[in-house]
Amino acid sequence: MRIEILKRPQNSPLMAVAAPLLAIGLTLITGAVIFVALGKDPLYGLYVFYVEPLTALWTIEELAVKAVPLILIALGLSLCYRANAWNIGAEGQFTLGAITGAIIPVYFPEWNSWMVLPLMLVMGAAGGLFWASIPAFLRVRFGASEILTSLMLVYVAQHFLDWLLRGPFRNPNGFNYGETRIFQEAARVPILIADTRVRIGLVIALVAVPLIWFLLRRTLAGFAVDVVGQAPRAARFGGFSRNKVIVGTFMASGAFAGLAGILEAAGPLGQLKPVLSPGYGFTAIIVAFVGRLNPVAIVFAGILIALSYLGGEAAQISLRLSEKMARVFQGVLLFYVLACNTLVHNRIRIVRSPRPASAPAAGSAVEVGNGNR
Repeated sequence: MRIEILKRPQNSPLMAVAAPLLAIGLTLITGAVIFVALGKDPLYGLYVFYVEPLTALWTIEELAVKAVPLILIALGLSLCYRANAWNIGAEGQFTLGAITGAIIPVYFPEWNSWMVLPLMLVMGAAGGLFWASIPAFLRVRFGASEILTSLMLVYVAQHFLDWLLRGPFRNPNGFNYGETRIFQEAARVPILIADTRVRIGLVIALVAVPLIWFLLRRTLAGFAVDVVGQAPRAARFGGFSRNKVIVGTFMASGAFAGLAGILEAAGPLGQLKPVLSPGYGFTAIIVAFVGRLNPVAIVFAGILIALSYLGGEAAQISLRLSEKMARVFQGVLLFYVLACNTLVHNRIRIVRSPRPASAPAAGSAVEVGNGNR
């Protein structure tokens, strides 16, 4: 018996819907097995991870706070991945966006104008765009792998931030701690819901969803992104420049990541710190694929992955597990999403090996031979 993977004549609409659900189900089963291996009650472990964070109002507020950067970054990444351009460095673009957007509150703390925050957001998006344009340029000009270059630039950005916080950006009244001064009120993202940490960034993320959907479904640029990603030869015949699409999607992706970075720095954090995120730029890759690169589905995927962050924090308290458990669940989910996505384009066939024909008896062979003579 052998298993064969056969190309479908056309994509399966049923599996397109069922694949993410199947991946989530397999992740829960695998999570239960992990809890058993750790000597924990699997049902209670899954409850702590995925249900307990939804039982209190403040945790739902935190869910929205963590979902905003994931959704914004994943929206930008979805453009790249649709064009078959692999931006793995959104974490670095997130960091550069926070750095460039923070220039105004760090060096002009007395400037209290309504123009401060809009300028910060524009500068943050520009910083992420610039950082993403570097691997894009190296790809189209020299053929360098954008996977490696974008990933390596993450660590360059993080070390650059560390240097800034120890030198040019350091708070003069901060007792030599590696942080910037607290941003003034004009440089903070306004709170959306009173007495919570939910800020206007949530509105920006939700407004970006229909804009990206419209771009992909109703514009020539969106059509070019899909054609370049799915049929590069057809794109050339259609007059679409693959290099322009790669550079454009990288820059748009970087702008979204940079915007998310400054929204985080000027929102929940209120300053620049050595660690700006728990890995939002990398986790957003999972969000993009769980959402099947669809802007609307990315919202729900962002909420699901944000829930895993809260579940990981709850598991530290209730189950005494490492904070890395959230990363484990996210990695398992990505593995199953990629595996189940193959069922959309392919089908599995089990082929049973035919039984070998039994050898004729020796006596009958002699009789046949004698008869023929």
